[in-house]
Parts: sequence; structure tokens; C-alpha cells
Amino acid sequence: MNPEKFIKQIDEINDQIYLIIGKNEYWSQKFRKQFEKIIPDEEKTMNLGFFDLQENGLDEVINDANSIPFFGEKRLVIINNPGFLTSDKKSDENEQNISDFINYIDNPSLETVLLIFAPYEKLDARKKVVKKLKKKANIFDFNQMNESDIKKYVLNYIHQNNFKINSDDFDFLFNRLAGDLSSLMNELNKLFIYANEKIITKNAIEELVPKSLEQNVFNLVNYVLSDNTFKAIQLYKELLLQKYEPLQLNAILVSQFRLLLQVMILSNNGYSQGSLASVLKAHPYRIKLAMQTIKNLNIDYLRSGYLGLVEIEDQLKTGNRNPELLFEMYVIKLSDKKKKPV
Repeated sequence: MNPEKFIKQIDEINDQIYLIIGKNEYWSQKFRKQFEKIIPDEEKTMNLGFFDLQENGLDEVINDANSIPFFGEKRLVIINNPGFLTSDKKSDENEQNISDFINYIDNPSLETVLLIFAPYEKLDARKKVVKKLKKKANIFDFNQMNESDIKKYVLNYIHQNNFKINSDDFDFLFNRLAGDLSSLMNELNKLFIYANEKIITKNAIEELVPKSLEQNVFNLVNYVLSDNTFKAIQLYKELLLQKYEPLQLNAILVSQFRLLLQVMILSNNGYSQGSLASVLKAHPYRIKLAMQTIKNLNIDYLRSGYLGLVEIEDQLKTGNRNPELLFEMYVIKLSDKKKKPV
């Protein structure tokens, strides 16, 4: 089911428990606003509850869900960040609370709608509470949306507003924002205002739409791997000027190199692009870009790039070394390694 069909179902509210899996800020906000409509504005103060399980306890959720609506017909209880549904050992929910929650799932209040946002790539299917939710809840999983679904939705939105964009310029916009739906929809509003004769052009995109951090890092990795040391160092300095912390940038670079290594190893062992996204719990678009990047590279070279970044991280944490100098030395050393025969 696509999110548009799911949001139309919300008007009917035939279920007591809804589980939204995965992270998609744009559609999550739309779902939440649609659910909130079941509670009249004048009743929202008393019959609408929000619980972030990084701050609240599950016992508070259960008590609120079992409460009778105050001068109204329905209660809406919204849960965010239910870490106990994952394999994350940091969740501090005790067994009694989880047991009580399972009992609630079996016998939910008919006057309460329980909406659970689980912004994770995967739930722990071994847990009894997850198995119970999968049987009892109405579920929508954002992780099942792929690059094609997002592109189709955005293109439809552009055309429904009577604007035009050619395929190359649309791909340029999509790549510039790393395929993030929320960013794409936000930036389109600016582009609509700017568009001459209702045509969105690459020039307009370059002028109005800033590159995402992910896109900048992707470019940075490509510069490093293609021996373009000048552009790599220049972009790194620009990101520092934009107030990104050296440790933050290095952590993202480490993550990207780790993904490239994983994709190379697994693809060499017969994994397809689709199965890689599932196994590595990564967005399919990231896997697609990674597979393009690793062409004509060897694993020893990628491993050296990864370990060099790990070394930079240690030096940034333990010393007062200049991050620009560390990165310059790293890029030059890696470039020299590539030029030498393996």
C-alpha cells in the first residue's frame, strides 16, 4: 500500500492500534495530522496524549490508553521512539511494563486509538511484543518505499501543480537532496515561486537549493577516490566554514567508506542491489550510489581509506591536531597508495 492510500483509510478509523515503521518525516507528519482530526479541537487538551519513550515510561502510555475519554467519544494516544521494539539494549523498559503492554494489545480500549511511530529500519521480530503487534495492529512500513516510489510521488506533485521539469533536471534535484522526501517537498515550494513559465530548470535548482550534507559528503568521497585532491581539500574546508564539526564530518566519511566496503564484499559474494539494502539496513538509493562508486576500485585501497579515517578520528579525539592538515595528509597519502602497484 502506498502512503496516499493509507492516509485515506485513516478517515474511517476501523482499528484500535496503528504501527508506523521506518523514518519518513514528510509522511509521518501527514499521518499524524490526519489522525489528530479524529479528536475535535475543543477536546484535544484532554483526549490527545503524546509520549516519547526516551522520556516517558510505557506504564504512562498504558494508563492513558485505558482512560475514559473526557467529555468526548475518542482518545488518541501517540507513542514515539519505542526502542523496546528493537534489539537495542539501551531501552530501559522493564519486563512487567512490556507484559502489561502486550495485555493491552490483546484487549485494547475500544474508545482509544493507539498510534505508534517506530522510526527504525527493523524491529526485533523475535520479541513477543513485536509478534503480537504484527498480528493485531494496522501497519505501514516506510522501509518498503523505494527510490521509484519517492520519485513518482514528487513528479506527480509537480505535475498536479501545473509545473514542468525535464528528467535530467529532476534527477539533478533528486541527487542534490539525496532523495530525501521532506527536503524535496520543502525545496519545491521555493522553486515554484521562482520558476519562469512554470518550468523548473537546473539553473534555478543550483541557485535556490543547497546541497544536503549527504550529497556534499558523497561528492567529497568521490573526489578522494578519484585522486582529485585539490577539490577534496577545497570542499572539506568549505564544510568546515559552514560550521560542520570535524568529528561530525569524519564520522560520516567513516560511515560512507564502511558502506562501500560492505557493498563490495557482499556484492562479490553474489548479493543483488535489492538484497544489499535489506541486509545492510540502508536506503536503496545509498546502495545504488555505492555500487556506482566501487566500480574499478579494489578492496585493499578502500580498506586503506577506511582505516585512515579511523586514525584521523583517534587523533581528533586525543590531540589538538589541525583537522584541515590531517585531512590534507590523509588525501595525499591515499592518492600515493593508489598510484603504486598493488
